[in-house]
Amino acid sequence: MRHSASPPNPSPRLLPLALASAFCGIALPVQAAEVTLPPVVVTAPQAAPPWARFLAGQSLDAQRARTSDTASLLNGLPGLSVNAAGGVSGLPQINGLADDRLNIQLDGMGLIASCPNHMNPVLSYVSPNQVSSITVYPGVAPVSVGGDAIGGAIDVKTAPPQFAAPGKTIAGGEVSAGYRTNGSGKDLGLSAHYGTDAFAIRYDGSLAKADDYKAGGDFKSFTATGNPGQSLGRDVVGSTAYDVRNHLLGMAWRGDKQWLDLTLGYQDVPEQLYPNQRMDMLGNTEKRFDLHWQRQFAWGELDARAYHETVDHHMDFGADRRFWYGSASGGPTASYGVPCSPISATCAAGMPMDTESHTTGAKVKASFDLSATDTLRIGTEFQRYRLEDWWPPSGAGMWPGTFYNINDGVRDRLSLWGEWQKQITPQWQTLAGVRVDQVRTDAGPASGYANTNGMGMMATYQARDAALFNATSRERTDHNIDLSLLSKYRVSDTLDLDVGLGRTSRSPNLYQLYPWSTWSMAAVMNNFVGDGNGYIGNPNLKPETATTLTATADWHAADRAWAFQATPFYTQVSDYIDAVQWNAATNTAVATPVTGQFVTLKYMNQAARLYGLNLSGKMPLAHHTALGSFGLQGLVNYTRGKNTDTDDNLYGIMPLNARLTLTQTLGAWSNAVEWVLVKAKTDVSQVRNEVPTAGYGLLNLRASYSWKQARVDFGVENALNKFYDLPTGGTYVGQGTTMSINGLPWGIAVPGPGRSVYVRGTVSF
Repeated sequence: MRHSASPPNPSPRLLPLALASAFCGIALPVQAAEVTLPPVVVTAPQAAPPWARFLAGQSLDAQRARTSDTASLLNGLPGLSVNAAGGVSGLPQINGLADDRLNIQLDGMGLIASCPNHMNPVLSYVSPNQVSSITVYPGVAPVSVGGDAIGGAIDVKTAPPQFAAPGKTIAGGEVSAGYRTNGSGKDLGLSAHYGTDAFAIRYDGSLAKADDYKAGGDFKSFTATGNPGQSLGRDVVGSTAYDVRNHLLGMAWRGDKQWLDLTLGYQDVPEQLYPNQRMDMLGNTEKRFDLHWQRQFAWGELDARAYHETVDHHMDFGADRRFWYGSASGGPTASYGVPCSPISATCAAGMPMDTESHTTGAKVKASFDLSATDTLRIGTEFQRYRLEDWWPPSGAGMWPGTFYNINDGVRDRLSLWGEWQKQITPQWQTLAGVRVDQVRTDAGPASGYANTNGMGMMATYQARDAALFNATSRERTDHNIDLSLLSKYRVSDTLDLDVGLGRTSRSPNLYQLYPWSTWSMAAVMNNFVGDGNGYIGNPNLKPETATTLTATADWHAADRAWAFQATPFYTQVSDYIDAVQWNAATNTAVATPVTGQFVTLKYMNQAARLYGLNLSGKMPLAHHTALGSFGLQGLVNYTRGKNTDTDDNLYGIMPLNARLTLTQTLGAWSNAVEWVLVKAKTDVSQVRNEVPTAGYGLLNLRASYSWKQARVDFGVENALNKFYDLPTGGTYVGQGTTMSINGLPWGIAVPGPGRSVYVRGTVSF
C-alpha cells in the first residue's frame, strides 16, 4: 500500500488502521520518522513484527553509494542474499528460495520477468536512488501482501510526491553522483518535487554505467573472446558491463479523506551483459503506469490500484562473445578472428532473440474496523500477462525461418483473500488469513528455424519436438489455496516471541512450462538460474506447495539499545520444480547422469525440504567518548536445502555466512568496518553439476559525512583485494563460443569483484 501523505483530517477511528499497518509491516511515513536508524541496517519500528523488516533513511543512503543494483540493498538482512546476474539485475534469495518463488512487488505491482534468462526481474526496473523504503517478509507473509509465491515477500516503494501545508507550497530536489573504481562504475541521479496542499508532482531519474569488473586475481587460463581483436585479461570478469537509464514521474491529488496518485515509469537499457548466461541483453525498453486511489470512511479504508506494463527485450552476443558461427563457404570451421562469409548458407551471424510482453493488473482491498481490537481486510486481484518470445533468423542464411520459443504465451491470475487481525490481550496479537488464486496458462503452437530434424551434420530434432509439443494439451488452470497464521506475544519489556505458520502455493512460470526444444543450442538459451546448462519446459508441471513454520525469539533492551534475534525456519515443498538430465536423441531422461560438463535438463516436479537458522543482533560498545560512539552489529545465516526424492542438494543455496560490523559516529561522521565471512560451498546440486566454491573473508571500509543539505559517502569494498567466487553467482560463461553447450570450459564459478574504491556525493536543494 503506497501512501502519498498522511490522510487529511485524521480521526480516532484511524488508530486501529495505523496499528494494523504497523503489525503487517506496511511502511507509513509517520512511522519512518519514529524509527531509530542504526548506521548500517534499519529494522522495522518496534510495533512491527520481526517477520517484517523495514529499510529506509540512512541505511539506504549508505547502501546506495556502493551499488547500482537495487537487489543488493538487501544485503545485511538476516536470511537475505542476492544471486548475482547482470550488474543491475540481481535476484534476491530468502532462506534458500529466490526469483519467482518470492513475491516481489514494486509500488504494489507484481511485475513478471519477460526473458528466457530472467534478465529483467522486478527490481531491475528501479534504481537504488529511486527507492524510498523496502519492507521484507522473510518467513510467512500475510495473505494481503500477495500470493503465487512460496518463499516470502519483498515490497519496494519509490518516493511519493510531497504535499504542502494548507495554503503553502513546497519545492526541492536532490542531485547525486557516484563513482566506483573497479569497472569504472558511474551513476547519476536527479530528483525534483513541487507540491501544494492539494496537488504534488515529483520526478526521479538515474543513469548508471560500468565496464567489465576485475576479480581479485586470475581465475581463467584463456583470454580469447571469439571476436577479432577482442581479448580479456585473465582477471577480467567478462560480460559484466551495463548501461541503464530509469525515469519516474509521479503526480498526486488529495482531498477530504481521499487521495489519488499516478506514476509513470520508463526504462531504457542499451546494454547489460551477463557473465553466467549464454546471451547478453542488448536492448530493453519498459514502460508502465500505476494509478492508485485511497479513501477513508467511517467504517475503515478502501484501496484500489490499476497498472499496465509493456516490455520490449532484445538479446544477442555482446562484445565479449563470439558472433559468427559455422563454416566459411562450406570449408573448415572458421577460427577466431576469421569470420564466416556473410553469403554462406552455413554461417550464422549471432543469434538474435526477442521478447515482448504486456502486463495489466488491478487490485481492490477494504479494511473494516470491527472494534478497537478487531480489523477485517478483504481483497481481490487480477493480473493479465501476455508473452511473445521469438528468435529471428540470424541474418546470414544459416537459420532460414523464425524460431518460436513461446508463441502467444498466456498467464492470467485471479485472486480473492481475506484476513482477520485480533488484539487478544494487550500483549498478544494474531493475524489469520486465507487466499485463493486461480492461475490459467496457455501457449500457441511451436515451430523451429526449419521444419527439419537436422542442419547438415547437426542434429536439432526441431520437427520432432515441435510436433510433439503441438500435439500436447497446453492450456491448464490451477486453483491454489494459501493459509497464514501469525502470532506475536510480548513476554516482557525485553522479550518478544513470534510464530508464523503458512501454506503457500505457486504455479510454474511460462519459461518452466513451454520451452519445447531438446536441441542443446536452443535449450541453453532457456536458463534463468545461471548454471550454464540448457533447460526444456514441461507443460505437465504442477504448482509448488510449501508448508513453512518460523519462530523468532527477540531479546532486547527496553529502549532497543541492544537486541538479539534468533529465527529458526522449516519449509517442506511438495511438487518442487527441480530438473532431471535429458537425452535429446531418445527424448527420455538420462540413464546415467553426466558429470564434469554442461548438460541439458528438463523441469520435473519432485519434493524438497529447506531449514535453517538466522541470528542477528546489535549492541553499544561506548557512548560519547572523545572518539565518538561505537557499536557492534552482526548476523549469521544458515540454510540447508535437499531434494527429498533424489537426495540431491538444491541448487543455488547460500552457504553458512556471517557479517560483523563495527560502527562509529562522531559528530557528522558515520563510519563502519565490516567483515564478511562465507563458508566453503560443498553441498552442491549434482544433477546440475553445480560448481563448488571455496570459503572466504572480505574486509569493507565505509565512511560518510553529512551536512544539513549534503552528504558524502566513500569507502573501499574488498579492501584486501581478496579473490573469491560468488557462491550463488552461477557458472562463468561470459566469453567465447557461448552458443555451443560445451564450447566453453566447465567448472569456473563467477568471481566476485576485487578491490573497489567508491565515492558518492548527494546535495539537496
